[in-house]
Amino acid sequence: MPSLKSIRTRIASVKSSQKITRAMKLVSAARLRRAQDAIVAARPYANALWAAVSEIAFRAGGDAHPLLQVRTGNRAALVVITSDRGLAGGLNANVFRAVTRFQVENPGAELSLLVVGKKGRDFYKRRKPGAKHEHPGVSGETAAERAKELARSVTQSFADGTVDTVHLVYNQFASAIQQRVVIEQIVPILPSASEVAAAAAGAAGISPVDFTYEPDREALLSALIPLFVESQIYRACLESIASEFGARMTAMDNATNNARDIISSLTLQYNRARQAAITKELMEIVGGAEALKG
Repeated sequence: MPSLKSIRTRIASVKSSQKITRAMKLVSAARLRRAQDAIVAARPYANALWAAVSEIAFRAGGDAHPLLQVRTGNRAALVVITSDRGLAGGLNANVFRAVTRFQVENPGAELSLLVVGKKGRDFYKRRKPGAKHEHPGVSGETAAERAKELARSVTQSFADGTVDTVHLVYNQFASAIQQRVVIEQIVPILPSASEVAAAAAGAAGISPVDFTYEPDREALLSALIPLFVESQIYRACLESIASEFGARMTAMDNATNNARDIISSLTLQYNRARQAAITKELMEIVGGAEALKG
């Protein structure tokens, strides 16, 4: 049985860890609120822009802009968004598994990884395919600038013919206890389900109504499509930030509860050991007294 001193030392150590996990939970909860407000505000704009660009791109055709051209090649660029810090449960591991699954489901694809965050950088340093480009992690203050940087990089790679498709891999925020890994294709822009239905209707003899462009179609698409790519990357960064704080808050809450259970178990063990030591001393005293009487 462990000594009383070793049990006391372990209880003190677990209490110290519990203070840290509780503090990290409170900090993550405070930051989660701001991150959640940011993503809730950004989603309507990003979704509306996606719908508008998808519809315009569908009606304009693949020849209207370089970022609309659907190619038959198998070179895919994946923008993998991870965090700089750990202690967030399976947040980053789920992203890595999604990339591996994408690789398995597309065995002939030639992948180029643009990794955001230290966790992703460290993970792909030891694995294949390695990161082609590495970027620091994002925060609420740097998300917009990082989105611009990534958007310029991926659009240039697609325009140069280096890659045939561009995908985002990130954690989509649902709640503090639920984050879902999403793989989205952002280049070339694909038509929405409603546009596919309109195309089917057109094949049946009902032609969809086209737009009148002002000033002209090329100028509109040249301004709108790069803005669309940037906005989708920015939204993904905000989703990832909120997911990180939510996952860390949940993980630290579980760690705090586990520490409390361990402290309770160790305290019970300590009391039992202390009671056994007291009983042993009493038995020795009584035995000595009886020996003196005899």
